[in-house]
Amino acid sequence: MKLLMVEDDKTIAMGLEYSLQNDGYETIVCYNAESAREVLMKQLNEIDLCLFDLSLPDGSGYDLCEFVKKQSDKPVIFLTAFDDEVNVVMGLDMGADDYITKPFRIRELLSRIKSVLRRYNKQPQPQSTSIITIEDIRINTLEGKVYKKGEEVLLTALEYRLFLIFANHVGQVLTRNQLLERIWDVAGDFVNDNTLTVYIKRLREKLEDNAQSPKIIKTVRGFGYKVGE
Repeated sequence: MKLLMVEDDKTIAMGLEYSLQNDGYETIVCYNAESAREVLMKQLNEIDLCLFDLSLPDGSGYDLCEFVKKQSDKPVIFLTAFDDEVNVVMGLDMGADDYITKPFRIRELLSRIKSVLRRYNKQPQPQSTSIITIEDIRINTLEGKVYKKGEEVLLTALEYRLFLIFANHVGQVLTRNQLLERIWDVAGDFVNDNTLTVYIKRLREKLEDNAQSPKIIKTVRGFGYKVGE
């Protein structure tokens, strides 16, 4: 797997590059947005995942993410010093698959990378199907895809995993702690309560006819959330 990492702090970049290479990844490292764009224009097809620092001396990771997503559906993870909902939502709106807040442990980053890559590298198996239907939503678990009224809904890796948790517990009320525990099982124990709020909000915006009055992912006041009856 070849990763493009864009990080302007050379000390951090060197440490991450060493750790990523020790874990078996081939790395391309850039220290600013301009050099990253040059690499993307020449080698995007060879890159399997992008790690973008949000704050760069000549631009931002948002701009690079937008550039990547316009060219190809490559996974993007943001490295950010910010941990508020506005920045998280903005990154998700850009099409990012995940974000990780500095300072972080290298084990945390590696877990996030592997979680995102598992979604993108999931191979379909035509000889069998596994379909879950909820209202007008259809999940094809072998493809790792979600459809609403026949049209594919593009979900990030963690959005997909979260909705799959709901789909596998139809009619059951799940507390926020239960959801966090189940996400931890597949993505490492690094999802906080604020992030869960953001992802539920994003799922509703993508899957509900009216996100302000959800009919699929329903809030059970004082308990948590429920999908289905």
